[in-house]
Amino acid sequence: MKLAGAPISWGVCEVPGWGHQLAPARVLAEMRGVGLTATELGPEGFLPADPTELTSVLAEHQLSCVGGFVPVILHQVDHDPAEELAGPLDSLIAAGAGVVVLAAATGADGYDSRPVLDEAQWNTLLANLDRLAGIVADRGLLAVLHPHVGTIVETRAEVDRVLGGSSIPLCLDTGHLLIGGTDPLELAKAVPQRIAHAHLKDVDAALAAKVQSGELSYTAAVKAGMYTPLGTGDVDIEAIVGVLRDNGFDGWFVMEQDTILDGAPAGDGPVADVRASVAFLNGIMA
Repeated sequence: MKLAGAPISWGVCEVPGWGHQLAPARVLAEMRGVGLTATELGPEGFLPADPTELTSVLAEHQLSCVGGFVPVILHQVDHDPAEELAGPLDSLIAAGAGVVVLAAATGADGYDSRPVLDEAQWNTLLANLDRLAGIVADRGLLAVLHPHVGTIVETRAEVDRVLGGSSIPLCLDTGHLLIGGTDPLELAKAVPQRIAHAHLKDVDAALAAKVQSGELSYTAAVKAGMYTPLGTGDVDIEAIVGVLRDNGFDGWFVMEQDTILDGAPAGDGPVADVRASVAFLNGIMA
């Protein structure tokens, strides 16, 4: 099982004002300390942009890079998302990554609101997905599209539109799909051949329902603990992992438990939940 970590499990996020941001040295050391040997890069600016410095930092912590989350604006006719992609793609190549995890950004900061697209904007988005996937492939990496709360592709209808209107594979994010109204297990069963990368999250379904109803913003729900250690929430992680592997999935399972820190954590901090999730996955594999 190809298992990796992600800095968002330590509260490191691209959204301005998200919360206290831990230093890379602590995050990477704790990641390695729980037995992980690979990571996604985290938001732009978290790790060095210089290729030599980046590879040195990863090597220092005995971590390889599997990919990175790259939100880009795909739906605006007068905007070229290839320009947004260029810098992150160079960093991922320098780090030896294999996957570019694209998200259909709205153009606003954060994930608490999003626009409704017209047909022309949807056509632009779908064409850009295939074009960026080609650019990434030409550089030797694989692009996947990450359905994500607060982006253009959030709901099951929007996921289906991507599946039907483009050839890009998906990143199956078990948490964002559930919160957006998609059963991730059902999707894994329905289109296993379109899933090339996976983000494993467990979710408190009661808090997710408050996001869906508008009672809570996405950010407020994350702060309230919507993401839980794997095996303690309402997502059937074991069944999802099993379905993917039974259908020949050979991609990375990236553990992500989005969290928001009010300040420097006392005691173990976020690594305690990551450690519990690693233990849960090791139990599945055993």
